[in-house]
Amino acid sequence: MKRKILDILCCPVCKGDLTLSVAEENEREIIEGVLTCAHCGVDYPIHEGIPNLLPQNSSR
Repeated sequence: MKRKILDILCCPVCKGDLTLSVAEENEREIIEGVLTCAHCGVDYPIHEGIPNLLPQNSSR
């Protein structure tokens, strides 16, 4: 995932802002990490450079 797309992403559940936690990146993109909604607290994993923005089934 390219860092610059963080500016256009939002939480698909509540449309809140996402914060980024990076576990691994190279000079071009984020390889592994997590996007977290600052409003509702839902986490979206980034795996092999691809953010998974599908809401997870949970009991929240």
